Amino acid sequence: MNAQRASFLLLVAVVVSVVAMPVWGQTTTSGSSTTAAITQSPASVPDLSGIWAHLSWPGVERPTSGPGPVTNRSRREGVSDTYQLVGDDTNPILKPEAAEIVKQHGQISLHGIPYPTPSNQCWPGGVPFVFWNLGMQMIQQPDKITILYANDYAYRQVRLNQPHPANVAPSWYGDSVGHYEGDTLVIDTVGVKAGPFAMLDMFGTPFTEALHVIERYRLLDYEAVKEWNERGQSEYRRGERSDPGFARNPGYKGKGLELQFTVQDAGVFTMPWSARIIYQRPLGDWPEMICAENPNGYFPGKKAAIPIANKPDF
Repeated sequence: MNAQRASFLLLVAVVVSVVAMPVWGQTTTSGSSTTAAITQSPASVPDLSGIWAHLSWPGVERPTSGPGPVTNRSRREGVSDTYQLVGDDTNPILKPEAAEIVKQHGQISLHGIPYPTPSNQCWPGGVPFVFWNLGMQMIQQPDKITILYANDYAYRQVRLNQPHPANVAPSWYGDSVGHYEGDTLVIDTVGVKAGPFAMLDMFGTPFTEALHVIERYRLLDYEAVKEWNERGQSEYRRGERSDPGFARNPGYKGKGLELQFTVQDAGVFTMPWSARIIYQRPLGDWPEMICAENPNGYFPGKKAAIPIANKPDF
C-alpha cells in the first residue's frame, strides 16, 4: 500500500469513527463573512450522510428557469454526446473572452482529439468541476462536513458556522464554510486556486480568483426522485452502471439527494447561473480510482503535464 493510499484510508477511518456523533446546535452563516446567532437543534439537522451517486456524465441539469450552465452542442440520440464535448459558446452567461475559450475547446473535440482537463491530467479540479465525480460520500460531524469523491482520493472539508478568513489563501478546493437552513445544508466556497488546466466543467469554461460557489443540499422524497427518473433527463444520458462499479439500485425506495448550486464570477460570466444534480443510493462498493501519471500522455506529440524536477529536492 503506497503512502498516499495509506494516508487517505487513515483519514476515512478517523472521520467515519465520529460519523455517529450528534450534530450540535447550528449557528447559520449569512453571506460569506458574517455569522448570525440562529441555532438549530440536533434533532432537526437533516441526515445527508453516506454514499451517493449520479449516473450521468459529464454535466449537470439546467434549472427550471433562469440562467444555466454551458451544455453540450454535440448530440447523440437526442442527448449529450459523451464522446464529443462541444460546449455551447453562445450561452449568454459567457463574456466574450470566456466564450472564445469554450469555443476553442469545442473545435479540438470536433477533430476527434481529447483536450487536457484536470481529471485526465491527474490534477485537482476545484469546485464545481469536482461535481463530475459519479460517486460522493458525505460525512457529517458537529463542527465540519467532509465530502469524499470517488476519483483519485479527492476530498473537501467544510467548516460549520464559521466565516471565511479576511484574506483567503487560494487552494485547490477553496475555502468552504457551511450552515444548515432548516432541511438544507448550505456551503459557501471562495478562494479556488486556478491550476494549469483550470476549468469549471468538462467544456473548458474558465474561472478567475473571483469565483464564488454556493451549494444547497437537501433530501428528496422517493416519489419526487421516481418522477425525475421516469421523466428522464433531457440533457445528459443516465446509465444503469458506471465504470467504477456503481450501479443504479432499482429496489431502493428511500430518499434521494438534490444539489442545487449557484456560480458567480464577474471575470468570466455576465450574470450568476445555477445548475442541479440528483444523487441516489447506488449498488456496489466504494471504488478505488487512481489517475495514473503517465509521462507519455495520450495527446498527439505532447507529454503529460505531470510535476517533474530536474534535481532531487532532498
